[in-house]
Amino acid sequence: MLEIDIEKVCFIVAKAREFESRTPIGEDEYEADEPEEHIDSIEDISDAHHHEETDDSTGDEIKAWINAMSHDDQCQIVALAWVGRGDFTAEDWDEALRIATDEHNDRTAEYLLGMPLLPDYLDEGLAAFDLGCG
Repeated sequence: MLEIDIEKVCFIVAKAREFESRTPIGEDEYEADEPEEHIDSIEDISDAHHHEETDDSTGDEIKAWINAMSHDDQCQIVALAWVGRGDFTAEDWDEALRIATDEHNDRTAEYLLGMPLLPDYLDEGLAAFDLGCG
């Protein structure tokens, strides 16, 4: 039933887990008992602002990976996530894949990364087919 290479799914699972586990920049550095950092110049303000807005390269890597996948693979990843989320069962695979194909657009990566439990959904989707990332 699944035609996508399981290694592709497992790569996304691993990277999505890494992406979800990241602590927002600066959050772990904050202590309520410590005074605010003293800023002496405009350069310090600029450096502090840049530090807070540093993009997560893991998210960019996942997006690039998904965007580079074929249309068919993208649709299978979406359908697999739906199965893992419980929207469909493995027996409903053809319907899930048909809907994913019908609704496909150029924002698949953003859609998938917007799922709060994406790696869990993909793991569960694979498990529904007696597959896994090992």
